[in-house]
Amino acid sequence: MTSVQLAEASNAAVYASMITLTLAMVAFAVSFASGRRRVTVPSTSAGQQPGRRAANIGMSLTWLSFLLLLLGVVLRGVWAGRVPWGNMYEFSITAALGVLGVYLGMSIRRDLRWLGLFVVIPTLLWLGLAITVLYTEAAQLVPALKSYWLVIHVSAAIICFGAFTFAAATAGLSLVRGRAERRADSTEVTGWLSRVPDHERLERLTNTVIAFAFPLWTFAVVAGAIWAENAWGRYWGWDPKETWAFITWVIFAAYLHARSTAGWRGSRASWIVLAGWVSFLINYFGVNIFVNSLHSYSGM
Repeated sequence: MTSVQLAEASNAAVYASMITLTLAMVAFAVSFASGRRRVTVPSTSAGQQPGRRAANIGMSLTWLSFLLLLLGVVLRGVWAGRVPWGNMYEFSITAALGVLGVYLGMSIRRDLRWLGLFVVIPTLLWLGLAITVLYTEAAQLVPALKSYWLVIHVSAAIICFGAFTFAAATAGLSLVRGRAERRADSTEVTGWLSRVPDHERLERLTNTVIAFAFPLWTFAVVAGAIWAENAWGRYWGWDPKETWAFITWVIFAAYLHARSTAGWRGSRASWIVLAGWVSFLINYFGVNIFVNSLHSYSGM
């Protein structure tokens, strides 16, 4: 294939993944729109559960979207002749792939169909932003990025982005569900929230994901420092991206500490997760677009 054909194929795969994600969003929304409580039934009659068929369709479409987006990312890398993480567009589509990958990976051992809508929507918005605002043609890497540390550091950051987004979704849902439970003075809530697990289960799931992602984010920060020494001759210079990476690390460290302290469980711990996710987004968008930094590789 020529470079033009590779570029067109990559873009087509990304657009196709957005179309299937849109259909998945509709399917998950239909599942929630049934408006009944989840009921436990034998596996042989699973199809009788309200909205279950639509949720199954949503999961199948999400898997298809993941494969199409993976194809788009791979073709982008083949077109560029390097790993496809050289600018904001490439990182954005790969980060969206990371979000879907974490969600689908977690769903292999857990029934997470109830979470699909809250993962698909931000992923779809992220891809829309990448296509409409951040898109740029593939170009050669700037000298500082020509290192094997690009693969090590950025791949860890991509996985962390997926995990932090997943955790932000479950933390946000735990806040909404917890408020509904307090109003009802019971875990027997009605409406669409009846399809969401109780707030304690959501908090445990959030904690599990952060406990996995935090060591990986620690590794990403350390790997970035080693890469900085190779590229610029110093491990740490309080560059804006380095500073925000450290702030994000501190916030999630505070969350894990809060979870180990009885007085900071529940909604306050969930708010810390959301603050950490916002910090991660500021680190990505703020530094690359609005701040003059050594790490400003927006490609825009």
